[in-house]
Amino acid sequence: MATRPTALITGASSGIGLAVSTKISQGGWSVVLVGRSQERLDAAHAELRLAGAPIERIHCVASDIGRTGEAGRCVRETMARHGRIDAVVNNAGTGRIVPIPDTTDDLLHDTFAPNVFGPAMLIAHAWNHLRSAAAETGRATIVNVSSMASIDPFPGFFVYAATKSALDSLTRSAAKEGAEFGIRAFSVNPGAVETPLLRTIVDESALPRSRTLAPADVAKVVVQCIEGARDAECGRVIALPSP
Repeated sequence: MATRPTALITGASSGIGLAVSTKISQGGWSVVLVGRSQERLDAAHAELRLAGAPIERIHCVASDIGRTGEAGRCVRETMARHGRIDAVVNNAGTGRIVPIPDTTDDLLHDTFAPNVFGPAMLIAHAWNHLRSAAAETGRATIVNVSSMASIDPFPGFFVYAATKSALDSLTRSAAKEGAEFGIRAFSVNPGAVETPLLRTIVDESALPRSRTLAPADVAKVVVQCIEGARDAECGRVIALPSP
């Protein structure tokens, strides 16, 4: 059975998720990268290898985490490959700017599924494995990558901001329930981050790069949460406003 700590990271083929995967793998962790596109996961795998991560410490799972049953499959594949889960990073998500009168049932479902339902089920399926890891090492960690939109939403973020508020609530509940087991939970809430998702929402003429965070800025805080440097903020929102 593997003894090296293992992190399960969603939305890991680009942006914040890839930056977290790179940084934590450089710290000696095994990483399981979850993303919807096998092609993009293959590219992320190659990038981690170039950064020095041994091939046996990297595993990729092509999965749409918002689909029913996928969270459980990701956990099973992680356990089959690495034998343990020490950290879960819920980074996958989607969002659109939609005025309130244009809200539809489909929009609600399509946004809540990857942003809330998937993370909730990933935590649920990983919970007992996190408990086992914490019993052995003294800690296990959940980091939910949320958004400043849960605190100060832009117009048009009626649904998106609601999903991030729900994600923050999952963090608070997991921190409370996990305290007796050594499981810590955090919400990292960045402002605008220079990622592919951002540029599907707003172009550079409206939001220049100088006013965005780099994925590495967010990844640094996520890894601090995992490594114990942010334990005073367990169960709380860690706000990272953009410049």
